[in-house]
Amino acid sequence: MTKRIRKAVFPVAGLGTRFLPATKANPKEMLPVVDKPLVQYAAEEAVRAGIEVLVFVTGRNKRSIPDHFDKAYELETELQAKGKQRQLEEVRNILPSGVSCIYIRQAEALGLGHAVMCAEPVVGTEPFAVVLADDLIYDSEGGGVLSQMVERYDRHVTSILGVQRVPQEHTDRYGIVAVNEMRDRIGAVEGIVEKPKPGDAPSNLGVVGRYILNPGIFNKLKQTRPGAGGEIQLTDAIAALMRDEPVMAYEFQGKRYDCGDKLGYLQATVEYALRHPELGADFQEYLTGLER
Repeated sequence: MTKRIRKAVFPVAGLGTRFLPATKANPKEMLPVVDKPLVQYAAEEAVRAGIEVLVFVTGRNKRSIPDHFDKAYELETELQAKGKQRQLEEVRNILPSGVSCIYIRQAEALGLGHAVMCAEPVVGTEPFAVVLADDLIYDSEGGGVLSQMVERYDRHVTSILGVQRVPQEHTDRYGIVAVNEMRDRIGAVEGIVEKPKPGDAPSNLGVVGRYILNPGIFNKLKQTRPGAGGEIQLTDAIAALMRDEPVMAYEFQGKRYDCGDKLGYLQATVEYALRHPELGADFQEYLTGLER
């Protein structure tokens, strides 16, 4: 019987150096896009996919993340006293009932692979998702990329990597996969290379911040030797996993914003503001005025 994807790991221990000084004391995952922080968008996507346990792998100076998902008694009391019912409901319903949060401290910044490995005591022997909050992906259908991937996992019961086609000159920013053939946007991965030079890249399919992984990845991570900067690369562990079991690449439907990059973050802010049901029309009018 296929095990259901119930748990998602959120590696949120990164230092956010590309956004300094804004991230000196504030986690990059708490940067707002219009009226919600990045990590909330990521959590909401996971919940829509049926995830019940959110596992946050955190670091120092990340206390605002558990605070955000915790109950805020003083704030709720103040909002209720002032009759601000809409804001009260927004604060109370950041996560639905039945969804739990677990926080694990990553003592050292040893890479994405190490962050995922830190979650093993919670994940155990179940398949699980990995979501990188600074990859914000807009799905016009509303279900979210993780929902798309969970559906594919239920069909294929194998690890799945979320991929998108990237400019050839940007392959050195991504893990790049070689796929034998894509059918219905999914195909078996034949090889994966971390940040290859454009001339050496096996394709232009770049892995972005959505994964569904079988638990066998943990043994591979334990056997993975640190690479550049002393980091344990998830890509290396996935390459090792492929020797034991199939891994698939899924070209998701949706628009990705790289919110770990200043330009990508600004693009997300503008486009999400234009889609906002309360602000969109006024913001569009403002932008039109700027163009005159």
